[in-house]
Amino acid sequence: MKLRTYLLLITTLLSFTVVAAEKPILRLGVLAFGTSNWELAAMEQQQLLDAAEFTLDIHKVANPQAAKIALQAGAVDMIVTDWIWVSRMRTTGADFTFYPYSDVSGALMVANDSGIESLNDLQDKRLAIAGDELDKNWLLLQALAKQQNIDLNLHVKKTFGAPPLLNQQLLQHHADAILNHWHYAAQLEAKGYKQLLNGQDILKGLGISTPMPNLGYVFKQSFAKQHQAALSNFFKLTEQARNQLCEADSAWQPIIPLLKTDDLKTQNLLRTRYCESRVTPWGKAELTAAEHLYAVLRSVSGNQLTGTASNIQPGTFWANE
Repeated sequence: MKLRTYLLLITTLLSFTVVAAEKPILRLGVLAFGTSNWELAAMEQQQLLDAAEFTLDIHKVANPQAAKIALQAGAVDMIVTDWIWVSRMRTTGADFTFYPYSDVSGALMVANDSGIESLNDLQDKRLAIAGDELDKNWLLLQALAKQQNIDLNLHVKKTFGAPPLLNQQLLQHHADAILNHWHYAAQLEAKGYKQLLNGQDILKGLGISTPMPNLGYVFKQSFAKQHQAALSNFFKLTEQARNQLCEADSAWQPIIPLLKTDDLKTQNLLRTRYCESRVTPWGKAELTAAEHLYAVLRSVSGNQLTGTASNIQPGTFWANE
């Protein structure tokens, strides 16, 4: 009798092991200090992954380029990046596709006493820009200035660099204005600096009034077909975690150590800007806005950012069918 009970127990344990092993594994590549870590931490804190239809395998990467390389090499199944890159990669035969995550964007920051009140006031000023010549915020700012007959390349003393270093340039008066990523802009805003323009302001100035997702989860379409239920469950849980971070103080508290600042004003502003970037359901209006944005970026970059394709490639946005 004891032997029979023992064998039954072993069989039961083995069956549980098989069931657990059958859960698909989602290998997610995330930036070591990216805001997607906030949601992952919230999912863990809220125990959302306990009953998930997948097993999450997180791979930390050093920078956006490393994430793209990891995805292309098959080292991870999914990363967070922009849909412009996805469309360009699809022109090469890749089957990457994009699921919206955030419409967060950068901001043009100046000191309150800078005397800079418009793009025209930037002429002959020192402008620090996060990234390089093909940074989307910089390209869109140039497009907006061009509408006002201002050539920022000719009339602004520009420098490019890493986001945290640029903040220091403004704080130490080595720059008159900076165009930086949203969370670095929020840090300056908390110190009393002001937004001259944010990403949504720039888009509206270009005639794009529909909020557009800038970042999203990117994965292979072939992978999505094989793991549709797991992906849908993952996106549902990330949305749930994101909403909890914005609606429940108790959910936000464990995230504070990840912000790397003890300043309460900065913490609150980071939360506000993060929550403002949540993507709502989108459809035809957003796709039309995406085509408009694509055309602007293609024109101002001389095809360098988008590639030579005249339109967004079919399949760029995941249809979840």
